[in-house]
Amino acid sequence: MHSQLHQYISRFVQLTEEEAQVVADCLKWKTYPKKTVLLQAGDVCHFEAYVIKGCIREYFTDKDGTELTLEFAVEDWWVSDISSFEYQTPSQMTIEALEDCELLVLSRESKDELLQRVPKLERMFRLMIQRHLAVIQARLLRTVSYSAMEQLEEFLKRYPTLPNRVPQQYIASYLGITPEFLSKLRKRQMTGKN
Repeated sequence: MHSQLHQYISRFVQLTEEEAQVVADCLKWKTYPKKTVLLQAGDVCHFEAYVIKGCIREYFTDKDGTELTLEFAVEDWWVSDISSFEYQTPSQMTIEALEDCELLVLSRESKDELLQRVPKLERMFRLMIQRHLAVIQARLLRTVSYSAMEQLEEFLKRYPTLPNRVPQQYIASYLGITPEFLSKLRKRQMTGKN
């Protein structure tokens, strides 16, 4: 099993060597070049993936054709459309590689097999979903109650390396502002004016 993933899992549960081998057998190592669309809106999501290397963006396109970034996934994070994956319904979002990526991928079948053979991993996936829900709730609260500058500051705490890795327009769409306004905020931030 990949050492990064082993460290990730050990935060939740301890695996025997045999269980670690089951995990290794169920996950498929895949590489994707930058700009690869891993999931197109309208398609059913057939994967959950652990990011070994790279940056991935999940976004929604509104009725006016505007892309709204919902989430970024970087090293040591998981990426999927949970609802589409679990219920096998068409996704409303697109998942795209912003950098060359290395992923460990679970299909629905391999996840079912994994959880059947290593039941203690149910705890890890439950805690991951709880954590993900808490992050989404916190983001929703920030969106409705924080100023744009406060949202930017929280974003930079959560994703400190992303401004050097992704186009500013995607950060702006994540924050719900224009790229021009984001530039103004960054200048104000650098001069210490809030």
